[in-house]
Amino acid sequence: MYTINWADLTPETFMKEYWQKKPLLIKRGFEDFQDPISADELAGLAMEQELESRIIKHNNFDNWQVEHGPFEDFSKFGEQDWTLLVQAVNNWSETTSALISPFKFLPNWRIDDVMVSFSTPNGGVGAHLDQYDVFIIQGEGKRHWQVGLPDNTLEQLLPHEDLKQVSPFTPLIDEITEPGDILYIPPNHPHNGVAIENSLNYSVGFQAPNGQELVSALADTMIDKCLAENRFGDSERTPTETPELLAAKDIKALQSFMIESASDLDVFSDMVASFTTRSHHTLELLVPVEPFNEEAVIGYLNDPEIFVRPVLGIKALINEQNGDFYINGDRVAITDTTRELASILAKNEPLTTDRLKSFTDCLINVQMLTSVLNMGYWYID
Repeated sequence: MYTINWADLTPETFMKEYWQKKPLLIKRGFEDFQDPISADELAGLAMEQELESRIIKHNNFDNWQVEHGPFEDFSKFGEQDWTLLVQAVNNWSETTSALISPFKFLPNWRIDDVMVSFSTPNGGVGAHLDQYDVFIIQGEGKRHWQVGLPDNTLEQLLPHEDLKQVSPFTPLIDEITEPGDILYIPPNHPHNGVAIENSLNYSVGFQAPNGQELVSALADTMIDKCLAENRFGDSERTPTETPELLAAKDIKALQSFMIESASDLDVFSDMVASFTTRSHHTLELLVPVEPFNEEAVIGYLNDPEIFVRPVLGIKALINEQNGDFYINGDRVAITDTTRELASILAKNEPLTTDRLKSFTDCLINVQMLTSVLNMGYWYID
């Protein structure tokens, strides 16, 4: 289990002084850090079709090249000047997934994935901006990091059609990171990391939906549920002498009509809970060949050697607005009876049969657990 060594900080002071405000380097943030995955294991994952991977290579920070996986061989890239990046490694590596737990002073819905990169000496992706918060954990090796403050004068560069960079910036942080160091970078802060030696880095990234995504998702929800089908009305309208004019008051009236049509908080909360629990990356769902029934589940829970585990990378939450349980975009209605079990499942932690047996006296709880198992989101081990 990883625990952040905050030194003079606390999660509360970090959120108040740094979160989305300014970057921070926590030296030895993880004491005696051990890499959860090796470079060879990462290379193995990059050979798989299901994972999103890419290699970025340059020649003396010029002539940038990008290749997308899956990869069959890495020898052609040489001994330096390149970086392998693999997205959502936490969906496929249980030990890498454990890196998320130390950051649960933030809500689960905000966490996106853990990207892992392996860089040879002089390897990097160039100076760039991200639109999301990220904690970058230094694994084996050392890396030279520079992080600046937002700067609207920076020039946007496109050295390759798949690679966005920015022009040189003035660094606020200019440090060498070593194993266990944690670098926090807020959105829109320019940063650049260059490997000094073979290095592994773990980027815990956070999702932040933009307005377009939320509007689009809400529109889809309203269409799917046949909501807001009422028409605009204007019973108080008076004759006009300028029929060619779209009047400002009509524009405001239509805007108010649209906002009112989308103002149902229960509909919005249902959409948001579903939207934020959907994985952006492939999951290895474990749908049983033969669906479980309640009797079979109770039988398994009588075995003290058995664990009930969540699928790696699965996202779950309890929606405080409507009280229901959401997992990977699916809504599971809960009652006062099932609320405690749903809250336990939403924590996404392996559960012993001893922990679960106290719920088996209630058929509704067993039915909910059976349903989640049959969806493939949890499995019996």
